[in-house]
Amino acid sequence: MLHFQRWKVILVGIIVLLGFVFAAPNLFPSSALQGLPSWFPHKQVNLGLDLQGGAHLLYRMDEKELVDDWLGTIRGDVRESLRSNRIGYIDLNKNTASRAVSVRIRKPEDVERAFTELKKIAVPVGADVFGGFSGNDIDVTRSGDKITLTATEVGLNERISSAIQASIETIRRRVDAFGTTEPSIQREGRDRILVQVPGVSDVQRLKGLIGETGKLEFKLVDPSANAAEVAISKKVPPGTELLYSEDEPPIPYVLKDRVLVSGENLVDSQPGFDGRTGEPVVNFRFDAAGAKRFGRATQDNVGLPFAIVLDNKVISAPVIREPILGGSGQISGNFTVQEANDLSVLLRSGALPAKLSVIEERTVGASLGADSIDSGQKAAIAGMILVVGFMFAAYGLFGVFANIALLVNVALIFAVLSLMGATLTLPGIAGIVLVIGIAVDANVLINERIREEMRSGKSPIAAVDSGYSRALITIIDSNVTTLIAVLVLFWLGSGPIRGFAVTLTIGVLASMFTAVTVTRMLVAAWLRWKRPKELPL
Repeated sequence: MLHFQRWKVILVGIIVLLGFVFAAPNLFPSSALQGLPSWFPHKQVNLGLDLQGGAHLLYRMDEKELVDDWLGTIRGDVRESLRSNRIGYIDLNKNTASRAVSVRIRKPEDVERAFTELKKIAVPVGADVFGGFSGNDIDVTRSGDKITLTATEVGLNERISSAIQASIETIRRRVDAFGTTEPSIQREGRDRILVQVPGVSDVQRLKGLIGETGKLEFKLVDPSANAAEVAISKKVPPGTELLYSEDEPPIPYVLKDRVLVSGENLVDSQPGFDGRTGEPVVNFRFDAAGAKRFGRATQDNVGLPFAIVLDNKVISAPVIREPILGGSGQISGNFTVQEANDLSVLLRSGALPAKLSVIEERTVGASLGADSIDSGQKAAIAGMILVVGFMFAAYGLFGVFANIALLVNVALIFAVLSLMGATLTLPGIAGIVLVIGIAVDANVLINERIREEMRSGKSPIAAVDSGYSRALITIIDSNVTTLIAVLVLFWLGSGPIRGFAVTLTIGVLASMFTAVTVTRMLVAAWLRWKRPKELPL
């Protein structure tokens, strides 16, 4: 147990050295790291919301809006399917309350064929862990000449899951563009998303950036309708809709239902300034399909006004002076520089599948985070001093070896957390403090076992060799049981609990390495050097 091959000594030395090197950036402020050489590691452990302050926002997805959009898609699929198969129909309607779309077939002889074609719209859903068949997303039934397509619960759950995942990715792009580091964005329950953004100061701007659906549409203004009269009478002509601008007071617009181009065809948007007026604007660019549709729409409607609509609000309604054939354009609307920047982020990140509403909001101040860091540091330092003092008082030189291993252990924890880009929270600090106590347990077991071997009359080298050999099984058993408990915490827990579990797992693994390898190597080197007659225990 006390003989080490040269390659093992070199390997352990490299691991310990790398541990200190990758943990070192955490000793410097971020500004000081910029002056270090490029080859030196620059990654630091990120501080969580409770340590540096920030925003905690819990959002709920509007399930009703999601269902309504889905039924609109189903209705469009029904229309396209029946038209492509030359089947006449009437009364194509959607009912959000019953989550159904119904249609009547004109000719009785076409009902069977229509039913067969519309059944193709339904898609099978695999929802169990083995990917087995769990049913269709749409249930297609018929009664006489009426065919009904009803969204199933399985299909709705699948739709919500997909929408939540898409929303998380969209929110992540928006928050990243906000300029913050290491946001935590995760699903909570069936239809909720938890967003934690450390270090953010302007919470209202963050909420506005996340909460906006970002649904962009280009529509023609109906020149034949008097928007002011329609706004008063609320009698909207067929095939049109009444929308308002964000001005004060809001300006009404009567727009045609047909969408010329949507934000789905947008590939880029950047803030800029108008070359003539100098006012902030948003420059956008379409993909090939969007450029073609936008060019055709502007070519066919020269001289007519068209509206740029974002989340059912008219941003601007310019007149088409000439065809816009390049696939790029400009959105102006008396923006400030910040509003132009935020709008470009919204459009660039893509639209949310459905509206998100805040149901819980907490803001942690930077001063409270600083107090948490200070308290955590004091607890860690106090724990370290007490453990180091006890080990030295109880085991003398062997206690010094254990304390060196403890220092290596802490360095390895911070090195791994830095490499992982992990976020350290207050429970994570508690995990590190706990690891400081756990890390010396193995050394206590080893040293007490060596004492027993010495009392039985063995020589120092034989006592140390036997002590490490016989304590090894106990050390592995105790740490494995701890790891099992920690893994259960990670599996069942969330947020701070997982942070505690991750920190504790890394600490336990590092303590096994330092106790079984580092201290044993130090003791072996000391024995070969001194060849003592008695051990200083």
